[in-house]
Amino acid sequence: MSTDSRFAWRGVDANGAAKRGKTIAADATGARAALKREGWTVLELDAIGPAPPPRAGAADVTLFTRQLAGLLRAGLPLAPSLELIAQTPMRGGLPRIVQSVARDITQGVPFSDALARHPACFGPLYCQLVSVGELAGALPTVLARLADDRERAASQRAKLKGALTYPLMVLLLSLLITAGLLVGVVPTFKTIFDGFGAALPAPTRFVLALSDGVARWSVPFAIGCFLGGVGCARLLKRSPSAREAADRATLKLPLVGALLRSLAVARWSRALGTLLAAGTPLSDAFDSLANATGNRIFDRATVEIATRLRHGERLAAAMRALGCFPPEVVQPIAVAEESGSLDSMLMDLATLGDRQVDEKIGAFASLCEPVVIVVLGALVGGLVIAMYLPIIQLGNVV
Repeated sequence: MSTDSRFAWRGVDANGAAKRGKTIAADATGARAALKREGWTVLELDAIGPAPPPRAGAADVTLFTRQLAGLLRAGLPLAPSLELIAQTPMRGGLPRIVQSVARDITQGVPFSDALARHPACFGPLYCQLVSVGELAGALPTVLARLADDRERAASQRAKLKGALTYPLMVLLLSLLITAGLLVGVVPTFKTIFDGFGAALPAPTRFVLALSDGVARWSVPFAIGCFLGGVGCARLLKRSPSAREAADRATLKLPLVGALLRSLAVARWSRALGTLLAAGTPLSDAFDSLANATGNRIFDRATVEIATRLRHGERLAAAMRALGCFPPEVVQPIAVAEESGSLDSMLMDLATLGDRQVDEKIGAFASLCEPVVIVVLGALVGGLVIAMYLPIIQLGNVV
């Protein structure tokens, strides 16, 4: 795989205005051609070292897939299609990646192998489906299906993040409001209560003690939470066992766990069904499913299922033995294995799973609203009642 280089250049435009800058290209010729397309006449061009590896987001890869499928369906050959997409203004490092893929193809490398040289953008499942599409002569159809699946997955992730973000942000806001009242308002009431010379109610004494603790330990607690969060993030990033433990714990959470399990099963079913519908043998399909679900528990189960299949076990039996797939998914797969309609059954299960995920996300969002209101009311209302309770009691005595 070729490595791009960074170039420092000096040039002028059509009006004679001078400019300096830096660009990335495979070689000096490519750098001059790219600058010429932008309207610059290069006067000086110096290589200043290798360029960092290009990176592209999931949304950019989805857009590339959709654009390439459209160009191929319009009858444009693969290499010119890639060159055209590479010249389209896009974010991040995707143009460099597409240019690299186009160069590899012109050198005789198969399209799927050229994509596999960029594993951060194109995973095993993506490359396997592209390879099947190349061999079957159905690359535009496969790319369009890939784009559909990626857009559907992105939509589900956005819905899930939205359903989780709203209650978490409101609860965080309520905690900040409560902390502000404890630090800024409650000490004023404490000064008033000290002049009563009478015993305070238990709720008031608790709030006063809580206010004193928050004022004294809030900064160390916030620092500790920040350092703990950074440490957990690094641990999850570097330790596969920690990520697996975190995924196992999230699957056991009430409401959220069932939602994440349905989402993982739907992704798994759609990925396997797509591979089988494209003509990939069952034993070979599992080689591309290692990271299809985004959940370490299901990904590890996928590896175990592949091992069991190589030893002659049936798919439904292997899924049932691992225990992470629900019976309402395993039983239809067992029937489909007998009837020879496994690919269509998996796609139907994926469609049903996507519908269930959308319904659960909607139900979860609807349930969160009253829960958040109750929690917010309990925090602020309980604090206000505890502060005014001594005043009320004093008024009754008077």
